[in-house]
Amino acid sequence: MASMASDERSREETTSTVEQTDPYLWLEDVTGDDALDWVRKHNTPTLDELTGERFEQMRTEALEVLDTDARIPYVTRRGEFLYDFWRDATNPRGLWRRTTLESYRTDDIEWDVLLDVDALATEDGENWVWSGPTVLVPEYTLALISLSRGGADATVIREFDMRTRSFVSPEDGGFELPEAKTDVDWEDENTILVGTDFGPGSLTESGYPRIIKRWRRGQPLAAAETLFTGEVTDVSVGAGVDRTPGYERTFLSRSLDFFNHELYELRGKELIRVDVPTDASPSTHREWLLIKLRTDWEVGGKVYVAGSLLAANYNEFISGTVDLAIVFEPDEHTFLNHYTWTRDQLVMVTLVDVASRVEIVTPGTWHRELVPNIPAATNTVIAAADHLGDEIFLDSSGFDTPSRLLWGSAGGELTEIKTAPAFFDADDITVDQYFATSADGTAIPYFVVGHRSAQGPGPTLLGGYGGFENSSTPGYGGVLGRLWLARGGTYALANIRGGGEYGPRWHTQAMREGRHKVAEDFAAVAADLVRRDITTVDRLGAQGGSNGGLLMGIMLTQYPELFAALVCSVPLLDMRRFHLLLAGASWVAEYGDPDNPDDWAFISKYSPYQNISADADYPALLMTTSTRDDRVHPGHARKMTAALEAAGHKVLYYENIEGGHGGAADNAQAAFKTALTYEFLHRVLVDPE
Repeated sequence: MASMASDERSREETTSTVEQTDPYLWLEDVTGDDALDWVRKHNTPTLDELTGERFEQMRTEALEVLDTDARIPYVTRRGEFLYDFWRDATNPRGLWRRTTLESYRTDDIEWDVLLDVDALATEDGENWVWSGPTVLVPEYTLALISLSRGGADATVIREFDMRTRSFVSPEDGGFELPEAKTDVDWEDENTILVGTDFGPGSLTESGYPRIIKRWRRGQPLAAAETLFTGEVTDVSVGAGVDRTPGYERTFLSRSLDFFNHELYELRGKELIRVDVPTDASPSTHREWLLIKLRTDWEVGGKVYVAGSLLAANYNEFISGTVDLAIVFEPDEHTFLNHYTWTRDQLVMVTLVDVASRVEIVTPGTWHRELVPNIPAATNTVIAAADHLGDEIFLDSSGFDTPSRLLWGSAGGELTEIKTAPAFFDADDITVDQYFATSADGTAIPYFVVGHRSAQGPGPTLLGGYGGFENSSTPGYGGVLGRLWLARGGTYALANIRGGGEYGPRWHTQAMREGRHKVAEDFAAVAADLVRRDITTVDRLGAQGGSNGGLLMGIMLTQYPELFAALVCSVPLLDMRRFHLLLAGASWVAEYGDPDNPDDWAFISKYSPYQNISADADYPALLMTTSTRDDRVHPGHARKMTAALEAAGHKVLYYENIEGGHGGAADNAQAAFKTALTYEFLHRVLVDPE
């Protein structure tokens, strides 16, 4: 206990010292008058400099892509209907609607609108942004609708009757919850399991629920029964109910950190641990338990390697019988990207050197059959699957190939039923994959989307992310194509470590003290683009958001000689205080704990905010963020900009007053922000003064 008290005292002393020495701490006051005045004073010169005739043309073109009625309406099957959420110029906040398969397969779909979010926002006088429904399954009669103000992660929950197309008021027994980062699911039509802000002590340090309660219809929330409580140091707790007839189960989960979780089945009053490694991802379907491994697991005298997908009979596993089948095992080039179930088949998407491959797997034998006609160097995802039937939808696209939607039964013939329009002329476009050599000798793949007619090096934009095992894949980008490729630009996508392109080990080796590998990989790709004469330093730019925004901050402060322009969006930048801001505590497992001296020793070497130099020659910088981002605090971007300016560097800064972590609350805002980005890149890389 004395040691714990000493650690806490040391943490408080460190935090106090940082607060005393940070001259821009006041910019962390998200909606403070002084902070917002600073924002407006920085927005104005940026808009004055970047908006003009070309900007307006690009904004219009981007909005045409985002709003066009010709794009594919992606659907989810719920019973006899296919459901879709749709935004366009007439409905910027969106429509929740449904149709039949027969109508969906026609060119003139007849939609039945359940909820008009624009009309609701007007009626309520709120800036509602749709965050999705939690639907009662398998009845499909009631939904818990999540609505956020301005695009924040925190949402208001309101019960919606899908039969009457109306909200159920609390006065009539409807479920309703105020704004919070809420976790909720249906137990039955009159009961929900909910984790939310119940008052003091009910949230974790990361701002997520730490208590799950059973709330019955007509009961005051204060009287709801507590089922499960996590620790305040956890990231969150959650609940999920499987109501599949004959396989009804209630699960409660505890996230110890971003990558480690405990899963329990609730049987009556008893909690039964699903005893898999905490860093594994377990899931259930009917009689089956699937386990996706992040690290090697030795059990039953056998070692199963990281990245494998294992299967077992759920009831036997819970009873203590360890009889595991290997569904998938990675190799040097192949990684399991994602998977889902139909009633009787497992649909699995793997990446082979970052290109998608789709397989249908028969449970029990676990025989795998390749789905034909998936083109090379494309990104294919499972757009939807019916877990109570056999229907699947696959969406496939490439850098130069618009999406095509395939429909059919798992294991049967798939038919192309929808195609997206081409938003730019790809006749001159080439797609190549190269490998750069990182500082430690690792081969780092990257794609280059260029032009056959190119004569020598040209303006090039490099994108990357490198974190949280998220994979960057070669999909179609209509806005990128129109605003950059069609105007002569080249695009490169780096598949750096920290992502999941080659499985969990591609990620785990770049966590915490290995974080430097992310930056080294990206820098290696940038240098390789120049070495191959694809571009030159004075015509090379890079862009990244969130964790990718942190990467841009590192490029700015550690590798400024490699770039002429950087776009840093909704970024983490002050890694001394990231864990104290909004959801930042949930990312300590990825980056380390800056209050731990051993961790700060490696974090401090790359944290952009602490590594600004007045003497460095930095590339041109556009910094963008959102006031309503309640995931990555806008204070990161604000403080970094203020510190750079104090050191004598110019920064173009733009902060959307709403928009959430995506930086935009609707298509119009997204088009505006995107046009701002490409106008900046064109001015620096294409036609500098």
